[in-house]
Amino acid sequence: MVRVKKISCLIITILFLTQVRAQSPVDTTQREYKPLRLGLVGGVGGLFYAGTLTGLATVWYDDNHPTDFHFTNDNAGWMQIDKYGHAYTCYLYGKLGIKAMKWTGVKRKRAIWYGGAYGFLFMTSIEILDAHYLEWGFSPMDAVANASGSLLLIGQELAFNKQILTYKFSYHHTELAQYRPGVLGDSDLSRVVADYNGQTFWLSLNLRSVFKHQEFLPKWLSISGGYGAYGMLASEVNPTVYKGGEIVPIERYRSYYLSLDLDLDKIQTRSKFLKSTFFFLNLLKFPLPTIEFNTLGERKFHPFFF
Repeated sequence: MVRVKKISCLIITILFLTQVRAQSPVDTTQREYKPLRLGLVGGVGGLFYAGTLTGLATVWYDDNHPTDFHFTNDNAGWMQIDKYGHAYTCYLYGKLGIKAMKWTGVKRKRAIWYGGAYGFLFMTSIEILDAHYLEWGFSPMDAVANASGSLLLIGQELAFNKQILTYKFSYHHTELAQYRPGVLGDSDLSRVVADYNGQTFWLSLNLRSVFKHQEFLPKWLSISGGYGAYGMLASEVNPTVYKGGEIVPIERYRSYYLSLDLDLDKIQTRSKFLKSTFFFLNLLKFPLPTIEFNTLGERKFHPFFF
């Protein structure tokens, strides 16, 4: 399906940007302005932006029907997990963009605004493409989600020059994809981006950043709240599914999580390799003991949850 293709594109984007960014230092100190570096960052970012959108417009929408610009209301779809994904993608792209802009040596506020807005620009451009196809449409709530992810990043950088509240992602395999592989993914990689049942989005609060004078707290320790949902075989209403000739009842519900987390950006090291590694690993929630509360009225304890 096109939806799976589009989300897979975003994962490829992340991997591409990760490889580009890993070639340069990741410290955030003010550097001497380097016009050549700015040209390199702008050129790579521009080519990637234009190339990806051109590919989407000319290849990945080929089984859809072009139409005039129109809006769509998909607020109830996938129990809003996709909206959290939009916000996370903009947060992630913006974080990479700020790092890249600081590497060029431009002034701090310009690096934050220009780099931090890259994700919003990219995702909003895809939304505009959606608006010109009958099967999709411009989703106002997608745009709100895009803006929220970018503003969470930019606002903290402007106010604190760091991320006190970090947006993170985790995924665990579910058995639901077997019932609708065309929608929820037919391979391990496609399920990471298509099976919303296994996705959890987290906000991790660095405790030492809040309780600055409590030196007994490790600088890397965070407390994290997460949101996920389960039982979704379709956007809003599940189709009837069978196993062995019998109907399989699948109930949709939301889950809320409370857990500890590691803020790997706060681990001190002189190794540029480790700094880069910690930077990218810090985009994922570390698997630690977790309490789950769900709308079925259940409370569960997971020794390790991802």
